[in-house]
Amino acid sequence: MTLNSQSARAARAAEGTDEHRRQIRRAAIASTVGTTIEWYDYFLYGTAAALVFPDVFFPNSSHYVGTLESFATYFVGFAARPIGAAIFGHWGDRIGRKATLIVTLLLMGISTALIGFLPSAHTWGGAAAICLIVLRVLQGVAVGGEWSGSVLLSMEWGDQKRRGLMGSWPQLGVACGLILGTALLTLFNGVLTDEQFLAWGWRIPFLLSLLMVAIGLYIRLQILETPMFAKAVQQRRIRRAPVLEVIRQHPREILLSALVRMSEQMPFYVVTAFVLAYLTDDTHGYTKNFVLVGTLVAAGLEFFLVPYFGHLSDSVGRKRVYMTGAAITGIWGFAYFTMLDSGISWLVFVALCLGLVPHAMQYGPQASLIAESFPTSLRYGGAGLGYQLASVVAGGPAALVATYLIHEFGTGYAVAVYMLVSAVITLLACTGLRDYSRTDIDDDATYARAGATTG
Repeated sequence: MTLNSQSARAARAAEGTDEHRRQIRRAAIASTVGTTIEWYDYFLYGTAAALVFPDVFFPNSSHYVGTLESFATYFVGFAARPIGAAIFGHWGDRIGRKATLIVTLLLMGISTALIGFLPSAHTWGGAAAICLIVLRVLQGVAVGGEWSGSVLLSMEWGDQKRRGLMGSWPQLGVACGLILGTALLTLFNGVLTDEQFLAWGWRIPFLLSLLMVAIGLYIRLQILETPMFAKAVQQRRIRRAPVLEVIRQHPREILLSALVRMSEQMPFYVVTAFVLAYLTDDTHGYTKNFVLVGTLVAAGLEFFLVPYFGHLSDSVGRKRVYMTGAAITGIWGFAYFTMLDSGISWLVFVALCLGLVPHAMQYGPQASLIAESFPTSLRYGGAGLGYQLASVVAGGPAALVATYLIHEFGTGYAVAVYMLVSAVITLLACTGLRDYSRTDIDDDATYARAGATTG
């Protein structure tokens, strides 16, 4: 072999390596930006459900009933998530991660923008609330298909020894989306009068979703399909009905993936959605901006903690980090509500700022812990179903149940007990979930050897 031919081969190899690194960076950015937009839209709705929608869409109800009705529409989106996971899980495991993620992004952005255009109940009566519910369902379907695709886009492109870190990048979308949504509502709530904010100010952040979707689409169109999925296509491992097959072959992993989220998802929506209504009621009397700024600081702190705990799970194992976070969550609820009910403003603010730390300990390694439980050919549908089924029993009812508990028992400790029960369920489920932190997940045979036959 001549020196020139050797140099040419070396140059092609280097070019291939450089391109692979560029794709890894693009995949991480695309998945993070995409989930940021999705969760911006979703959390925007949650914040508005606590602060705006009772007056705009349920003006004839009492404060308590209006809040329940508003959070009920919030729950509808969670109930729709498993449907989205099934629909987009099928196509994500059939035609690929990239194309499916483009559809979920468009669906979420358009439905969110349409909420910003909805007339109030004073104009449309009950039809306004019905349209709100329909658009909320579409939001839930979109999010149901978004999460697993974004996680796989990053995880299946990245270094397999750093899957915990790579899987945590899309999780940052939660913190970024919460920061953007809360910051914009805080801004408009601060510069407008209450009448202006309720009349039209709350709509502007919803309409800005269209601009963010355009940015997200541009970024996602720049990436290629993941190497793991491309390899599965090449080896003809693509299934005709992947969602049905993953339900038949991996029911245990799907169920445990859902239950393992109890102490992560349920307390998260207590801290980010329910607490807005809790602290601004007549009993506590804090301003909306006080609570929103505290939530904003908590989201900023989580932005740094999520990748840290994802990285840590690559060293010490997913389950060890995750179960530690779940155990702390069970205890944290009592300290959290003691601080919120103290009547001392600075102590309440500290509680708001620290509210998401136990969540970050679980959310960092969670994406990899769940996605690694399924083989490549069934991973989009399996991870999505497991992750989103938790929405029906954990996140969806959280604000509703917390509102009911406060109304019935008159103390935040009732909600703290609710958080403790969720932590116990998570710890039990996590013990039954296999840890694939140091296992090759590119080969379906790995799961067959582990006793999860893929057929």
